[in-house]
Amino acid sequence: MSKSLSPFTKQQLLPQEETLELLKRKGELFIGIPKETAFQERRVCLTPDAVFALVSNGHRVLLESGAGLGASFSDKDYSEAGAEITKDTAKVFACPMILKVEPPSIEQIKLINPQTILISALQIKTQSKKYFETLASKRITALAFEFIRDADGTYPAVKSLSEIAGTASVLIASELLSDAKDGNGLMFGNISGVPPIKVVILGAGTVGEFATRSSIGLGASVKVFDNSITKLRRIQRNLGRTFFTSTITPKNLTKALKRCDVVIGAIRGTNRAPVIVSEAMVESMKKGAIIIDVSIDMGGCFETSEVTTHKNPTFIKHDVIHYCVPNILARYSRTASVSISNIFTPYLLKIAEDGGLENSLRFDRGLKNGLYFYHGILTSKSVGDWFDLDFSDVNLLIF
Repeated sequence: MSKSLSPFTKQQLLPQEETLELLKRKGELFIGIPKETAFQERRVCLTPDAVFALVSNGHRVLLESGAGLGASFSDKDYSEAGAEITKDTAKVFACPMILKVEPPSIEQIKLINPQTILISALQIKTQSKKYFETLASKRITALAFEFIRDADGTYPAVKSLSEIAGTASVLIASELLSDAKDGNGLMFGNISGVPPIKVVILGAGTVGEFATRSSIGLGASVKVFDNSITKLRRIQRNLGRTFFTSTITPKNLTKALKRCDVVIGAIRGTNRAPVIVSEAMVESMKKGAIIIDVSIDMGGCFETSEVTTHKNPTFIKHDVIHYCVPNILARYSRTASVSISNIFTPYLLKIAEDGGLENSLRFDRGLKNGLYFYHGILTSKSVGDWFDLDFSDVNLLIF
């Protein structure tokens, strides 16, 4: 017989795997990047180099004019990389995919079209029940980049930004120790014949590790405290050397604080950072000693800590200089922007390659971990528990 009598078309007879492969080639992204409006937020989530990579792969990027200025990227840098520039905020929020550093405000969510994909930070501690109800009403699919996991189980965004925060805390302490900033006139360095400054670091996580790395690199004498022996062992292994480590006991900690020139607090908690250093311990410290509380965004781990701003970053209590700025990364906005962009770009290219976010979520468990809204359905247990909202298991929605 010359002609097939099959009731199926050739397309219908294709194996399912082959159909998926054909669909994978069709992903084209149209990304909107609005200007950040949160207080003292200067970061941007894509650099001009990242925009060039996306545009070269056939995607569109619409940037609100001035979005990169806080990180020293001009509109010209972006337009030369292939981005479209607009001064119309509503036009940017009308894009099918929106990228932000800070979570959008409720007013900004009202500008977003239904069924939009939103990728930003979530910052669950700063949100309200109304915020999530507004997102649900727009049937938005939302990903929190701080919850996206790597193949090895780490959180790349949190880790990268913690590396910057750890290094930054040492640079800030070095600045505050100088005479120019009412400090004791000490140099954060190893000078022949001069005793090194003493640094106490609370917490042996990523922030603590990079603060320790920078302090030792500058020649300081460092003591690291943490209640996890595993973390203390890991920090010594990662730095390739032995130095003073201790569990957090009042006697050892008080003794170390009395003698130190700088103490960096980098201890996190599940809800609030635990208060490790009491007011009495702060009173016993040297006059002109420096406290850098990196945990202030979670309440702070010093009893004397109070939130400060980049405009007025320090205050003095019991003759000790306190630095308690919550968004410490905004001080190094360009470095932080490049770091965030390095995380976003490969994910965006992969989403397009997979034929859209839904396919990526099916095959990438780490990306799925960052999902907290799927077409307006809350999929995050932690958000549901925190705000007493109904949530669904994401695995029942995406097969």
